[in-house]
Amino acid sequence: MAQTHVPFVGLTGGIAAGKSTALEALRRLGAATISSDAVVHELYASSEVRDLVVERWGADVAPGGTIDRAAVAGHAFSSPEERAWLESLLWPRVGARVAAWLEQARTQDPPPPAAVNEVPLLFEAGMEAGFDATLVIVAPEGLRAERAGARGHAAVAERTARQLSQEEKAARATYVVVNDGSVEQLEAKLSAVLAKLTR
Repeated sequence: MAQTHVPFVGLTGGIAAGKSTALEALRRLGAATISSDAVVHELYASSEVRDLVVERWGADVAPGGTIDRAAVAGHAFSSPEERAWLESLLWPRVGARVAAWLEQARTQDPPPPAAVNEVPLLFEAGMEAGFDATLVIVAPEGLRAERAGARGHAAVAERTARQLSQEEKAARATYVVVNDGSVEQLEAKLSAVLAKLTR
C-alpha cells in the first residue's frame, strides 16, 4: 500500500509536565502514538539487552532475570562513559523500532492526522532534525513539583540537571502547549495543534 505523508512529530516536555497524558490525549484524537520510554521498557524485557547489561554491570542489575531500571540508571549515571555505553546499546534499537512503527502509521487507511513519538530527551539528544515538527508540553513549576512529588520522583533533581529547562525546550519547539488545566482542556489545545499540522 502507498505511503501517505503523515507529519512525524516529536513530543517532549519537562519532568511531570504531562507528556504521557498528552500522548494519550493525542491517541484519543486519532494520532498514531509511540513512547520511546515504552520501547526501552520492551527492550529491557528482551533477553538480548538484558544479557548485555548484566555482562556490563553484573547480575545485581537484573535480580531474578528482570532488569531493575533503578539499578541500571545508577550505573549509567555514574559516569559519562557508562551513560554513553547504555545509550549506544539502546538508541539504535529504539530508532529501528520507531522507524518500523512510522512506516506502518504511514500506510494506515485512513491515515492518522500525525505520528507522534514521545522522546523525553529529544532536544538534549539532538534529535529534533528527524521530525517534521516538535511539540513541547509545559506546566507551571508549582504544578510540576506537586505532580512529581505525588509520583515519588526521588531522582527529579538529578534528572532535571540533564535536561534543558522548560523555557529552553519551548524556545526550540514548533508548538508549545501549556498543561495547566483539565485533561479536556489539554485535549482541546492538542486538537488545535493537530489541525495546524494537517493543513
